[in-house]
Amino acid sequence: MPAEIGIVHLGLGAFFRAHGAIYVEEAMKASGGDWSILGVSLQSPTMRDALAPQGFAYHAVEQGPAGETVRRVEVVRQVLVAKEDPEAVLAAMAEPGVRIVSLTVTEKGYCHNPATGALNPDHPDILHDLADARPRSAPGYLVHALQRRREAGVRPFTVLCCDNLPENGRVVRGVVLDLARRIDPGLADWIAAEGRFPSTMVDRIVPATKPEDIERLRARGIEDNLPVMHEPFSQWVVEDDFVDGARPDLGAVGVQLVQDVTPFEHMKLRMLNGTHSSLAYLGYLAGHETIAETVADPVFAAFVRHLWRDEIIPALTPPPGVDLAAYADQLFQRYSNPAIRHRTWQIAMDGSQKLPQRILGTLTENLAAGRPSPGLMLAVAGWMRYVSGTDEKGQPIEVKDPLADELRKRAAEGVPALLGLRAVFPEELAEALASGVTAAHARLTDVGARRAVEEISGS
Repeated sequence: MPAEIGIVHLGLGAFFRAHGAIYVEEAMKASGGDWSILGVSLQSPTMRDALAPQGFAYHAVEQGPAGETVRRVEVVRQVLVAKEDPEAVLAAMAEPGVRIVSLTVTEKGYCHNPATGALNPDHPDILHDLADARPRSAPGYLVHALQRRREAGVRPFTVLCCDNLPENGRVVRGVVLDLARRIDPGLADWIAAEGRFPSTMVDRIVPATKPEDIERLRARGIEDNLPVMHEPFSQWVVEDDFVDGARPDLGAVGVQLVQDVTPFEHMKLRMLNGTHSSLAYLGYLAGHETIAETVADPVFAAFVRHLWRDEIIPALTPPPGVDLAAYADQLFQRYSNPAIRHRTWQIAMDGSQKLPQRILGTLTENLAAGRPSPGLMLAVAGWMRYVSGTDEKGQPIEVKDPLADELRKRAAEGVPALLGLRAVFPEELAEALASGVTAAHARLTDVGARRAVEEISGS
């Protein structure tokens, strides 16, 4: 392993390469330090095989309305494939020079119950990791690597979650401690006392790279097997709580280092991710391929503004110095960027894992406060129509979700069956949603997504 590696990143994908890796590289240029990144792909060798021939460097392409700006990123020094060689990954994570292990493994990668945030002890990968020191899951790698460090007398690394989970540091800490306690209670006590799990909020729209993106770069004389595309905007808010204070100089390059990230993450998860998911399901059903295309439809433009103004912002406490109405205007401009082809189908993936954080939290608070939420009810109904696997024209939908088979079965049985899925809907919330979501689902079925959206926004 290269000596200058200071960060191991689990789940190296397009988002982190277009976001966190760039911040780390800029921090090293600004203030130095051995913070180069070793990336880990938990399952597929695709990333390693694409980047290895080019020395693991790649190009990040900023796509703005006025054109593209390309930069070469060299902070990733190596990529390992965990499924091929779990020992190599654990050995790297146990190296004393590694002081941070960051993650973008998506919501489903934490093997937790999305409705509660707790570890799912019956998850197949967790059952494997309890019985075998060669882990499969991200929590398993964290626990087994921390176990090695404790046995070797090495300080723990900071676990830096960069996924869209509310209170992501707290959730990952809980999952890790639960799994560690089942393996060795003393290890769990050591992690609880010495480890650090700062929460973060990450924000940048990163659409999937397409073959034509690679060809467009090649026409400019840039050869890259796996570049990343991203919007101009970027934000990273991090709780400044690292083991022994060891981290890159992130504050020097625009990262907001705070004591409590909660107001920022609620704002982003509910205002950006919540409306992204709402637009993805309903926009897809209405025949829109991308978010930019969806909000170019005046019916959907009015709908998303209604969601922000009347249903989401009233349930939020703004972060210090932030005007939520201005933030909504900024989000709309970002959604409207024609250069970013962020597909509704891509955003719609893994909805069973995303819904609780993005939409159901707001619905819970609105119900408690007696605030109507017809738009968010319709978004939940849109998800239910989407996971049925058939669109409004009778064409099949490729539903990507860890619960896809179960969702399709329940969708065929109707709204009550989907509301009965406790991994998504806590019982009390399901009962409170039953009437409104059932009515919204019936309206979707009767008049279609675009008309149902239009009735709510009054456009």
